[in-house]
Amino acid sequence: MATIEAYHLKDGSKRYRVRYRKPDRKPTSKRGFKTQREPTQFRAAVEVSMLDGSYIPPTAGKITVATLAAHWLPSLIDSSESWRTRQESLWRVHVQPHWEHWKVSDITAVAIQQWVNTLATPQGNDRKPLAPKTIRHIVGILAAILDIAVADNRLVTNPARENIRMPRVVQREKNTLTAAQVRALADTVNDFYRPIVWFLASSGCRWGEMAALRPIDLKGNGRVRLSRAFSKVNNSSALTDLKGHEARTIVIPPEVEKMLLQVAAGKKQNDLLWEAPRRGGHLRAPKSGHWLSEAVKRCQSEDETFPEHFSVHEFRHTAASLMISSGAHIKTIQRQLGHKDAAMTLNQYGHLMEDDLGVVATNMQNVLFGTPGAA
Repeated sequence: MATIEAYHLKDGSKRYRVRYRKPDRKPTSKRGFKTQREPTQFRAAVEVSMLDGSYIPPTAGKITVATLAAHWLPSLIDSSESWRTRQESLWRVHVQPHWEHWKVSDITAVAIQQWVNTLATPQGNDRKPLAPKTIRHIVGILAAILDIAVADNRLVTNPARENIRMPRVVQREKNTLTAAQVRALADTVNDFYRPIVWFLASSGCRWGEMAALRPIDLKGNGRVRLSRAFSKVNNSSALTDLKGHEARTIVIPPEVEKMLLQVAAGKKQNDLLWEAPRRGGHLRAPKSGHWLSEAVKRCQSEDETFPEHFSVHEFRHTAASLMISSGAHIKTIQRQLGHKDAAMTLNQYGHLMEDDLGVVATNMQNVLFGTPGAA
């Protein structure tokens, strides 16, 4: 049972101390209360927390964020090298300068919200506010560090997991090509890049996955095995496993498979399917002014409906759109794209399925009434 006792400082002022036993039965105390009400509330809180198992010693929360971060950084061992490098960079640039000396017990949801508001505010005349998605990643790092404090019984709850209001992420419209536009683009690029355009637009493969392909990955019957990818790490690239850390098999049309087999002809099984024409090594994603943007300009000049700007990643959106139009099941599209679950696929591409409502109505008419348009 906790007890309250009074004591006096050298200047004669009165203070209160609460003596109690921790769950391990070792005696401890908390002192410095100025009014009798404060130690009474503290004693009640301690006794309740011991009964429900949520008791945390007052000294446990004195550990700093920087100290816990030293445990968080090594925990990223299951992340890709590119993601780990980005996380470390965000910690060093945005989280560490603000929070490293804070004791975890002093961090509140209000303090975190104020920090988020600052991140979302332009810093000086020449600096733009951080992107909403970047801010979410930054706050996620602090939350992951404080998760360690909760797991280590240094905090009861994680204030970064509370209702922190974040800047709204505005989803940019995804550009997609029609089948005719894919053909036009493929006809516009030179012979080296033509199979790449067809492969990306029909498979939904990521650029880094495509760049890492080898002849041995072509399995026949329209199957391609994806097991590795080139990922950007700072200003260089690293060969890693796939995003999500799971290899997958995708399908491609027979005509596209023929193109890839022609590219693979004469190469050793573990050679790269494509190498950079000038410098050798794996292919880097095209930047502005390179082959893709120039081909897009030519297509757009001949077809005003052709997207004015089209990035290499939008081949992936194009493939998803074409698969949906072809009637592919959402689970099939999920596996083809390498998404973690079908919900992720629906979140990204569900809006493309709205055009299928008319097809559903027609099919239901046939099922229920036998003939289209029957009363």
